[in-house]
Amino acid sequence: MKVVKFGGSSLASGKQLEKVFQIVVSDPARKVVVVSAPGKRFSEDEKVTDLLIECAELSLQNQDPKEKLATVVARYALIAEELAISSDVIHEIENDLKRRVSSDKSNPERFMDLMKASGEDNNAKLVAAYFQSQGVDASYVDPKDAGLLVSDEPGNAQTLPESYSKLASLHDRRGILVFPGFFGYSKEGDVFTFSRSGSDITGSILANALKADLYENFTDVDAVYSVNPSLVSHPKEIKELTYREMRELSYAGFSVLHDEALVPAFRAGIPVNIKNTNNPSAPGTRIVYERDNTNGPVIGIASDEGFCSIYVSKYLMNREVGFGRKLLGILEEFGLSYEHTPSGIDDISVILRENQLAPGMEEEIKRRIETDLNADLVKFEHSLALIMVVGEGMRRNVGTMARASKALAKAKINIEMINQGSSEVSMMFGVKEVEEKRAVQALYDEFFAAVMV
Repeated sequence: MKVVKFGGSSLASGKQLEKVFQIVVSDPARKVVVVSAPGKRFSEDEKVTDLLIECAELSLQNQDPKEKLATVVARYALIAEELAISSDVIHEIENDLKRRVSSDKSNPERFMDLMKASGEDNNAKLVAAYFQSQGVDASYVDPKDAGLLVSDEPGNAQTLPESYSKLASLHDRRGILVFPGFFGYSKEGDVFTFSRSGSDITGSILANALKADLYENFTDVDAVYSVNPSLVSHPKEIKELTYREMRELSYAGFSVLHDEALVPAFRAGIPVNIKNTNNPSAPGTRIVYERDNTNGPVIGIASDEGFCSIYVSKYLMNREVGFGRKLLGILEEFGLSYEHTPSGIDDISVILRENQLAPGMEEEIKRRIETDLNADLVKFEHSLALIMVVGEGMRRNVGTMARASKALAKAKINIEMINQGSSEVSMMFGVKEVEEKRAVQALYDEFFAAVMV
């Protein structure tokens, strides 16, 4: 059995939904279909989820969301019209949206989750109705009835362990099951969403619960590329990579797959196949537990910007018990999470997402570190990009770090920071954001250009 998930671009119009239908019915093993909310039809278009967020914000500001709500309904209605689906499902969707927008707003975060989740929930009803109109035995599955239980964390829900045994009963249902992605229910019956793009997570959860043979994730690209095509022209496609490699690449900016999505599939050892809805015959990219390392030490290069570092220096730091804990404790008091902590004997850098820093926070953090830890030097470095060079083959290859550093030096790019995990699956370079594109190109030329010649 296969669990198959379709992203928003695959469901943005009636024409796209026709492609989805043909893909699903072409393989009897595709029994569970996980759907996102309708995405953009063209570059200037709005995603349905974004429209729903705007509806929620207007409601929370005591403004009338009627016009925006009508735009959402119109998106579903246009798809139904293009596919000649009965208007009954549109009336159902409209009534559902009216009920949600008029619901309790005393907890704004919960209300926002309730509104956001309607995008996937109502699209699953629409997709199921279309499949039925084509004479296929298909049904919409309510995550609440199916038993997808999550923690009550708005926008960051975590799957509760008992969900898996409850969801396993879907095996007994007949026909094609259309399941909305992105959200689940708390034990109290409230809607909570996963982090953005969380439909990938739903598909992975169901693949795990149903012990699927394969989890297919359909998007709008033929494969995962070795580097972001917006940074390097015509990059090499990746045919196969491991869970760990994909996790590293997703974290550092690869947007093809949500970086939390692989966890349930990884735990169950289920392979993932990323494919293109618009070109389903393309083999795509497979994500597996282990692979043959025949492509060289590096499988991909990813980058992301918006970071800053806090550099702390203190003589004999290494002899001071608890220094690192105290430093991170100060950041915790300010509600900050950190990404990395590369260190030396007498210095340590803490890498943060820059958007966490509120105005005035930087000076207060600096003062606290200087006062509480008696640091010799505390310095913030802003506008950093992190570049991850990833590959299982690095563990068995000598000199990869030297090649990468040499390539950056040759391109006259100053390295602000270097960090390599103990697993040796990835190494990270910090550079100024203005140097990001040149740095990625230099690394790509070093590890891939020569191979492709």
